[in-house]
Amino acid sequence: MTPETTRVALDAMGGDHAPGVVVEGAVAYQRAHPGRVHVLLVGGEDAIGSLLDKHDPKRECDIDVIPAAEVIGMEESPASAIKTKTRSSIHVGLGLVKAGKAHAFVSAGNTGAVMGGSVFLLGRLAGISRPAIIGYFPTTKGTSVLVDVGANVDCRAEHLLQFAHMGSAYVAAIFGVDAPSVALMNIGEEPGKGNDLTKEAFSLLEASSLNFIGNIEGRDILRHAADVIVSDGFVGNTLLKLGESVASVLPRMIFQEMERLGMGPQDQATVARALEGVRCRFDYEEFGGMPLLGVDGVVMIGHGGSSARAITNLISAADNMVRRGVSTAISASAS
Repeated sequence: MTPETTRVALDAMGGDHAPGVVVEGAVAYQRAHPGRVHVLLVGGEDAIGSLLDKHDPKRECDIDVIPAAEVIGMEESPASAIKTKTRSSIHVGLGLVKAGKAHAFVSAGNTGAVMGGSVFLLGRLAGISRPAIIGYFPTTKGTSVLVDVGANVDCRAEHLLQFAHMGSAYVAAIFGVDAPSVALMNIGEEPGKGNDLTKEAFSLLEASSLNFIGNIEGRDILRHAADVIVSDGFVGNTLLKLGESVASVLPRMIFQEMERLGMGPQDQATVARALEGVRCRFDYEEFGGMPLLGVDGVVMIGHGGSSARAITNLISAADNMVRRGVSTAISASAS
């Protein structure tokens, strides 16, 4: 049942610029969307309180502070930290979801700790043995999602099949696409291409109930060859990082070429406006972060360098995941 107000546990201590940008982003979201989400800021009471005094001095926003005495640093060992720092903001925030006191957990902190803690505290959905992270690719026809982008470096073929089910359920629920097309990332389009993993995965996907369209190559991603693209986390993360570089490197290359051609300021300004539109499509902050699919609860993972704007969009994405029933849709697809 969709809640009237979504309760989001937000890791106030997670990220390179926490807690400042986290509190700022939470307040900005509440002012833009009053009454939709109840934010639970998890972390150091004194630090959060002083920031709320700055950004919301009259305490008008629907925000509560949940104390957490410890912080898991970005460079700490995830496995060790989750087991030893049971009073960390990540541990406490996930515990709120486990106890039913929050519908979702959001963090821009230590990704490994968020993933490990989610599996340890929330458990996996039925039919899912490997939770995965989704990445977004802007295309000429909208957005394609890539599963997995780093949670699982080494995979078996059945894991890729699970990724496909999760990605398909996600796209259907969030983007409203009926029978999303699913493709397998490979080194060639022919069914016999690839290594043992992709060959076996191809057979499983072909025999599934999914709308599987076959193999695609890297050059096909931005053409929107499929709504859902499946790969192991090693390949997926490599593709994601390449995509992220497009937003910063391509404009520089084009400006270098404009200078070489001697284009005037007015022409350069026109090109710059077009480039900005393209760059925004690759901006991870537009999505806020990436969902961790396959755990028994809604978990959103933000970029370590998240700004207040990214935090605001993370909260919005978590709310959308809850209201669209993504976890229920995944369970139905994977069963």
